Amino acid sequence: MKIDDTNIDDLICSPDTYANARLYHELFDKLRHEAPVHWTTPTNYEPFWTISKHNDIREIERQNDRFLNAPRSILQTYKEEEQIMEVTGSRKIPFESLVNMDGMHHRAHRGIAQPWLMPAKLKKLELDITNIAKEFVDRLESAGGNADFCQVVSTPYPLRVIMTILGIPQEDEELLLKYSRMLAYTTDPDIGSEEEIGATKIEAFQRFFEYFRVLAAERRKNPRDDLASIIANAQVDGEAMTELAAMSYYVIFAIAGHDTTSMSSAGGLHALLEAPEQMAKLRADPALLPTAIDEVFRWVSPIKHFFRTAVEDYRLRDQLIRAGDSLLMAFPSGNRDEEVFESPHSFKIDRSPNQHLGFGSGVHTCLGVHLAKMELRALYSELFARFDNIELAGNPAFYVSNTVQGLKHLPISCNIRRA
Repeated sequence: MKIDDTNIDDLICSPDTYANARLYHELFDKLRHEAPVHWTTPTNYEPFWTISKHNDIREIERQNDRFLNAPRSILQTYKEEEQIMEVTGSRKIPFESLVNMDGMHHRAHRGIAQPWLMPAKLKKLELDITNIAKEFVDRLESAGGNADFCQVVSTPYPLRVIMTILGIPQEDEELLLKYSRMLAYTTDPDIGSEEEIGATKIEAFQRFFEYFRVLAAERRKNPRDDLASIIANAQVDGEAMTELAAMSYYVIFAIAGHDTTSMSSAGGLHALLEAPEQMAKLRADPALLPTAIDEVFRWVSPIKHFFRTAVEDYRLRDQLIRAGDSLLMAFPSGNRDEEVFESPHSFKIDRSPNQHLGFGSGVHTCLGVHLAKMELRALYSELFARFDNIELAGNPAFYVSNTVQGLKHLPISCNIRRA
């Protein structure tokens, strides 16, 4: 597809763009070079500034007093917003989570789960996570090493980890997976329809809320040593969280902790399969795994964007951002910025330094950064120890989504290592 001034704004928003890596990077390479702060007026969306360069994104993220998460967080069409407001009344988003909070309100709610996601606490969960990784690699081995990596390993594995931390029984795995797909991939033709995106999201949130209401009520009566109990009994400024905030906390933790790690683990393996010299280097020197994992998060960038809203007039490069303007931070573009990353379109497992934007920056840095790295470390360690050779066994397929996005199918063939 030819990119020109007549279609560039619609391409920035189109879910199809994000399912086509070549098109996406061609588009955002053009933006970084020609219009890094680009006023965007797409069809069917409220206008906004597209921010495509790494340092500009960081400049915005680190000034949380000037650029707020509320009221706009992700791309939604006018129709989608109308469908959601029919249910919520005044809100254009159906939940109230850390993604939409600012200031002391954000800090207080962030502190609820933060202790559970720090290295000291996660160290106690490391054996559980390692065993879960082994279980899902066992499934791959049971299939003879020939399977869809996304369906057999990378999708259910991080969900099981999140369920373990929350204290959710394994028998609810398929139910939660169904709801999370409805919520995260409503623009994918295999999941929803373009006409009912907002309605599908509302239904997914309602199903999630129904599930977590029951869980929270049980944990208030019988608290356990799990995160579900912490959320159910949490207080903010001396008072219990509102039901909307509590239910949203469960949902965002389940979704953000699951989908992003799923996309990263599959996308990282895909990158290694397409760069066999990097796979060979990693197998020869497993000590490179930590830097390889950082490169995976740079390369995959599973969160495609978040918005900020300007509180006051602000000049960025040669553009005047007006108070009230929305700014879309294009994370995959920032992670391919030539001014920050040498050979940014090459996957290099020993890239250092690697100041990627995979987890954001500033006060809104992803709470799950340490958990995500631990999960990938456990999974890749087990995978490469178990199989001598891994190859593509078909064409990968990608979700059609402009928010959280990555592989939905990755057919592979593995040779089981013999003692």
